[in-house]
Amino acid sequence: MTRAPSSRLAFLTLAALGVVYGDIGTSPLYALRECFAGSHAIPVTPENVIGVLSLIFWCLIITVSVKYLLFVMRADNGGEGGILALVALVRTRNGRSAHRVLVAIGLFGAALLYGDGMITPAISVLSAVEGLGVATHVFEPFVVPATVAILVGLFFAQHRGTGGIGTVFGPIMILWFVVLALLGLPGVVAHPVVLEAIDPLRGLRFLYHEGLAAFLTLGSVFLSVTGAEALYADMGHFGRAPIRLAWFSLVLPSLVLNYLGQGALLLADPSAREHPFFRLAPDWALIPLVVLATVATVIASQAVISGAFSLTQQAIQLGYSPRFDIHHTSAHEKGQVYIPEINWMLMFATVALVFGFRTSTNLAAAYGMAVTTTMVITTLLAFVVAKERWRWSIWAAAAVTAAFLVVDVAFFSANLIKIEHGGWFPLLVAGCVYAVMSTWHTGRLLVVRRLAEAEVPLSRFFESVVQKAPVRVPGTGVFMTGRPEGTPPILVHHLTHNKVLHEQVILLTVSIVDAPTTDPNSSIDVEKLQDGFWRVVARFGYMETPNVPLALDRARQFGLRWEQPDTTYYLAHLTLFVRDRPTLGMAEWRDKLFVFLSRNARRATNFFLIPPDRVVEIGIQLEL
Repeated sequence: MTRAPSSRLAFLTLAALGVVYGDIGTSPLYALRECFAGSHAIPVTPENVIGVLSLIFWCLIITVSVKYLLFVMRADNGGEGGILALVALVRTRNGRSAHRVLVAIGLFGAALLYGDGMITPAISVLSAVEGLGVATHVFEPFVVPATVAILVGLFFAQHRGTGGIGTVFGPIMILWFVVLALLGLPGVVAHPVVLEAIDPLRGLRFLYHEGLAAFLTLGSVFLSVTGAEALYADMGHFGRAPIRLAWFSLVLPSLVLNYLGQGALLLADPSAREHPFFRLAPDWALIPLVVLATVATVIASQAVISGAFSLTQQAIQLGYSPRFDIHHTSAHEKGQVYIPEINWMLMFATVALVFGFRTSTNLAAAYGMAVTTTMVITTLLAFVVAKERWRWSIWAAAAVTAAFLVVDVAFFSANLIKIEHGGWFPLLVAGCVYAVMSTWHTGRLLVVRRLAEAEVPLSRFFESVVQKAPVRVPGTGVFMTGRPEGTPPILVHHLTHNKVLHEQVILLTVSIVDAPTTDPNSSIDVEKLQDGFWRVVARFGYMETPNVPLALDRARQFGLRWEQPDTTYYLAHLTLFVRDRPTLGMAEWRDKLFVFLSRNARRATNFFLIPPDRVVEIGIQLEL
């Protein structure tokens, strides 16, 4: 494997700084503050400060540096990362019941990311704008309105995509991390005692002596690593090397220096615990720092919002979500998509969270529950991949993942207390999203089963055509079907009612595989049948857009001849209704939910990039 040119590596590293590290890079705004001024604050004593700093330092090392960057990022699916990539890897394993449970757990972990995508913009931007209150109390009444205005503007700008402003994200985040380091360095020089935090025994001693108070503080310590999942999710866009290089060369040193500097400030002035980050800055730099922090949090929010769009696209392709209108905002970057429905859902939820909680401290009391749960699930899925994909022995895989689980479960347990303070919100969102995902996936399987039961064997169909030959008209008819065998029901309906066929008939099945991309040379199967009929199976990865005209173009190399102006596409318009008696596989409420989702799913025309003026939809009623 050849190494990427150094110029390319530098460009990708810069881009990764602008997208991947926004969330974790803005955590110094509130993480240490919550330990000493949050809902479970502990006294500002030298032992507590050094102990908390030690926990933060080793969380950055163990959770981010070792777990995600060195271990989990090895579990890629064709270069793509993220929890749905892990789900795709696990669900290819034999379909055993244990794997089905793991897939369900992984799906819930993916659903949790939507709740995280609502809270992250709210707490990040709110914590930055609150810096105005440090400069003068005159600005305090305007913190919430200003935060809402910034967030609404951000969501309204989503339809433009990130391409136009993406080139400036990296340099701004470089400036942000340099400022983090410069703010913290003087305090470390003035109070080098904070360097004792590098000793892990100081953190363990703090946990031992402070008992329950220290355990509850872990919920705030965890805020320092809340963006770790993004490192893995965005691996497909930048690759391992740029993400690792950015972390070890700039992000980690800057974060450590800033946290140590905040700790040094607390040792010198315990009253600074309300806003230790902004109190690091001299008075003349406070307003510019608030502006820079706000821009950095907007970048962090942009990354989370874009991640929700990408996650939804993957869920649609993998069969876990109904179709949405997906707008590609860049002609060059396939990962840049915009989904209006998801955008407005996130906007209303985020604005409601700002109005409901009003301060970042209140939001911090709810933040972390979803992320810790996702991290535990990621570790469990990575264990399966290490054992079955990498061929590690069960003891080696168990030993490594058990070490990570100790940290993950500790954070998860400490965050359980947040459920009553608002942590229920991301769990509620995740429960609703999971219900939609699992219902849609199961419902689609039931529909395929019902259609298969009523399907006419292709041999029998050809016999009927020979016995009673229909009128053949010039051109090509493409009949979309979800099954690569048998006769598509829409073909039977069409022939029954219209009593006419095109000279050339293509039975086309689009299959989404459990890989991010497919090889164009092996992504299509073409079989010539009889009487002008062809069977075509086109495969696309879950990160690709199913492009039916492109697939038919690829089929030309196998002898298929067709012209777009002479082609008509036939799609089934299914009208579903629920039986009065119970059905196998789903409860009644899930049947009704699936029918509702089906009726409101976006048209297949846009999803498959079919020219809308060449489409004929044939209605079919189907009883579940």
